[in-house]
Amino acid sequence: MVTNRQFCRFNKGLSTATGEMDKSQVTTKEIPEGGLCLSSFLLISESSNTSSVLMGHLNPDAPWDHIGALDESRVRIHSQGWMLPSSHLMIHESPREAALRVAREQLGLQNLKISEPKVVSEVYSPKRFQHLADHWDIEFIFSGSLEKGRLGKISAWIDLQFVNPSTIERSSIARSHEDILESAGYTIGT
Repeated sequence: MVTNRQFCRFNKGLSTATGEMDKSQVTTKEIPEGGLCLSSFLLISESSNTSSVLMGHLNPDAPWDHIGALDESRVRIHSQGWMLPSSHLMIHESPREAALRVAREQLGLQNLKISEPKVVSEVYSPKRFQHLADHWDIEFIFSGSLEKGRLGKISAWIDLQFVNPSTIERSSIARSHEDILESAGYTIGT
């Protein structure tokens, strides 16, 4: 019997089982039409106030294509809202390596202690373009804490501060990061 299911076993090249071209009918050769993103997020709380999370407004002049996988149009669109420190994974980068890279490149933190990730996956139509094919996200959410005042001026951000998500409006959060906060158990303001 040949199944009609399409599995998330992506391979366009040689099979890791045989070392020859992967011709298996259960191997998917192309990514889904609406795209697939793998991303790591840092939810850094203030040591003395765990209801606060480090968020900021990105600096549009910073190299976000290099430190966060954001092209110019996305930087322009998302620079107005609160964002979490985050990035798509680079090819062959582990989620933990990506989270530690975000800590170094976006926050200037060399030895941040982070939790094991909470993994969330969602499939959705883009909010602004409902007619597009469903997009698939796999998100790795890492937690950590910092003492207030440990961060200096960070060039990637116009402002970076500990905020209580329940006090900010959902519409003031960029890149659907409100979904990440809710997945981690935070309540968002109205």
